Amino acid sequence: MRAVALNCTLKASPAPSSCELLLGQVMEQLRSLGVDGEIHRVADRHIPPGVESDLGDGDEWPPLRRAVLDADILVLGTPIWMGQPSSVCKRVLERMDAFLAETDEQGRLVSYGRVAMVAVVGNEDGAHHVSAELFQALNDVGFTIPAAAVTYWVGEAMGRTDFKDLPETPGTTAGTTRTAAVNAVHLARLLGGDGYPPS
Repeated sequence: MRAVALNCTLKASPAPSSCELLLGQVMEQLRSLGVDGEIHRVADRHIPPGVESDLGDGDEWPPLRRAVLDADILVLGTPIWMGQPSSVCKRVLERMDAFLAETDEQGRLVSYGRVAMVAVVGNEDGAHHVSAELFQALNDVGFTIPAAAVTYWVGEAMGRTDFKDLPETPGTTAGTTRTAAVNAVHLARLLGGDGYPPS
């Protein structure tokens, strides 16, 4: 099995990213369950606005799209900004809107049979709101959402502590990360053995 994580931090490499740290922990749990994969920092790519799979010269979305469709599990990671997913994350969702017009040989959306989970970090309230937004959008474009498919950490509202600055990951976040990974892998295996019927 294979997973791909999209880090939707606003920071380009090599800037430290709390989102990257949490996604790394998710990928570590997935690896422990026999799932290979990698993390892509979307801010390092030129992803123009739009709702098509390929916007032509200079568009770096097509290789990310291919990585998403080649994976069994998508992990969408975002910081919280003003109670919302990052603008980079919203750009990714806009580009995945193209899946609504793309079908496989059985008439299903090209994203069918793939599982999605979410990782959220921030030093303000909003993790539940952000995950709800992402779950609905991901489901709209054909992904299947397992039970307990989000892990998150939020610091004190209006605080300055970042997840990456903690001396260690809180046990509740670590346990939630493990549960999300286990449930995502379980569902992906079930879908791999018995996929959705033709449309």
